[in-house]
Formats: sequence, C-alpha cells, structure tokens
Amino acid sequence: MSLPDRQQRLAALRDTIADIERKPVLAERRSVLAAAPGDGFPLLAGGLLQEIFTDERRNSGAILGFALAQAKSLLSEKRCAVIYLQLGKQSQEMGLPYGPGLLSFGFDPASLILVRPANMVELLWAAEEALACKAVAAVIADIADQPKVLDFTASRRLNLRAASSGTSFLLLRYGTTREASAAHLRWRLTPALSARKRFDHLAPGPLRWRVQLEKGVLLTQQTEWLLGWTQNGFTTLDAANRAANRHAAGAPLPRAVPAHLADGLSETA
Repeated sequence: MSLPDRQQRLAALRDTIADIERKPVLAERRSVLAAAPGDGFPLLAGGLLQEIFTDERRNSGAILGFALAQAKSLLSEKRCAVIYLQLGKQSQEMGLPYGPGLLSFGFDPASLILVRPANMVELLWAAEEALACKAVAAVIADIADQPKVLDFTASRRLNLRAASSGTSFLLLRYGTTREASAAHLRWRLTPALSARKRFDHLAPGPLRWRVQLEKGVLLTQQTEWLLGWTQNGFTTLDAANRAANRHAAGAPLPRAVPAHLADGLSETA
C-alpha cells in the first residue's frame, strides 16, 4: 500500500471513530434544527456549522452583516464574544469590520475580536481553539479563496467542535462552486434593494438580503426569504412590504448636472 493511500485510510478511520464518539452530540444538533420555528425566518440555536455563500466578493459586506446578525442573537452574559477570522493579506484587499458601522447596525464593537492569521493552517487552528471557548458565542471565518486545506475532513472537525461546545461557526465563502462539507446549513445570499430611509428617501436604508437555503433541514417548508434588519433582529418581508418600501426609479438626467451645496437639505431663515 502506497503512503498516500495509507494516509487516506487513516484519515477515514479517524473520521469513523470521531463519528462514533460524537454521535449523541450530532444527534442533538439535528434535533435543534428540526425544532426551528416555521413562522418567518428561524432563530437558530448555537453549536451549528453554517456556510454562507455569495457569488461575488463585492457582496462581502452583505454576508458579513447576515453572519453578525445571527451572531448577535447568540450573545449572552456568559457567551459575550464573537471571533472574526480573516487572513492578513485578504483583510488588506477586502477591508475589516468598521466600529461605527457596527454600532449603527446594532452590534457592540467591544464584543468583536479580530484575528488575522498568516495562512489557512493557522486560521483553522485558531477556529478550533475559539470554538472550544465557552465565552465565545460564534466564530466567523471570512475565506475569500478556495483553499485545498479546507476540505471535508477539516469541515468535519469544525462541525464536531462546534456541536460539542455549543459555539456556532459561520463560514463566509465566495463564488458559485460548492465543495463537499459537513456543514449543518448552507445559505446562498445576495444583497437586495434597501428600504427607504425615513427622513431621506434618496439615502440607503436598512439592510436587506435575499436568502436561499441550499443545504439543511428546517421545520418550515420555506427555503427562500427576503429579509430586512432592525436592531432587534431579522424581519421577514412580504409582497406588500416590498411594494411600500420600494425606491421609485427617477428619470435619467439628460446630461451631467453638478449638485448644489447642501442640495436636498431644508433651509432655515
């Protein structure tokens, strides 16, 4: 037997043993999924491995907002921290969470810990260590590329660690390719047109997402949602809400028109 074949068999045996040892824990996580409420978007319990996909990197802010919204619902006095993992070189390209923006989103920046590993091996190690910490509500890993080290075996280990500790792991991914993974849930997310801002209909309003469940089982038969956001949590939008809050399309300008100073602001004597 060649060395690569032997290593593959050893890895398969380790997964089998881990499955036997952790089977009650995984069964408990599945029961949590089955007990998710069917009215509106489900409020998910901790201890789940979730993949959140979007087609393009420019949607990174949208999927991070969706992940932070879930993480916020898991925060408590005992679990008071959220860990955000991103490779150092990718954070220079894609940016990092912005404190004042988090505040306006309703998320306390003091609860967020940023970790910038040098490579994927260090990132996965940091993820496992963070998942084992009882003071952590959720771990968010923002992965811009398609690293080979993040294979099914790695996702299985993260699944087991999340299930045993009760800490959720939210994996942010980009592109249309889907690899095999041990994630409990897989979401596909695209940003939607925001609602109207109360005092300025031309300004962007609260976030909205179009969310599709690609993998996983919930009690509800629904697999697609149009979600809005308030500082109190998700709101599920129906057709009436969409029409009432839709931005009206303005007529195109015939030529470039410079804006006047303080254009659109009210004037006082």
